[in-house]
Amino acid sequence: MEYIRTAMDIFLHLDKHLEMIAQNYGTLTYLILFIIVFCETGLVVTPFLPGDSLLFAAGVLANMGKLNVAGVIAMLSVAAILGDTVNYAIGHFIGPRIFRGENVRFLNKKHLDRTHEFFERYGPETIIIARFVPIVRTFAPFVAGMGSMSYAKFLAYNVFGGLLWVILLTLGGYMFANVSIVKDHFSYVVIAIIIISLLPGVYEFMRQRKLAKAKAEK
Repeated sequence: MEYIRTAMDIFLHLDKHLEMIAQNYGTLTYLILFIIVFCETGLVVTPFLPGDSLLFAAGVLANMGKLNVAGVIAMLSVAAILGDTVNYAIGHFIGPRIFRGENVRFLNKKHLDRTHEFFERYGPETIIIARFVPIVRTFAPFVAGMGSMSYAKFLAYNVFGGLLWVILLTLGGYMFANVSIVKDHFSYVVIAIIIISLLPGVYEFMRQRKLAKAKAEK
């Protein structure tokens, strides 16, 4: 229970935690941010790590002068692109075992199935779209590695999507940091970002349920 409370506190007060980390660790803050983003995008066992809200909070901190905005964008772009690349490689090597029906203990089958549905609907553009959808963001490169998408094609979408994701959210935090509603209610802004980022996944889930119900009634 204590772990859940601590996790919620970190999610809802990212600005304060990042500010404390920046004050205590200085330039090591960039490495800490790099590791979190890399793990969130690169390891299928850590989809719960903050992504969108972390980038936004890093932008806010850069506006406060605690971090360099160009450095944050450069570092986290590399982390996001490298994370997806590693994830693709994991999917490429482990994928055949899943196709053979073997159980892979660290994978959540529901998340995997949901990501498959995204690929069926959006094709390779899923790599870009998934950047803005928590959970799917972590599983999309894994599924791409499992499938027939060539690495060259994946890399192009990966680089574009990674840069777009990091730049939009980090600059969003940087530019809106001085807006009074953001400064005074940052915790609520973080919650709003999390909810908004979850909406595409919720919509897709409801759509699939509706389709499944329609098939069952036939």
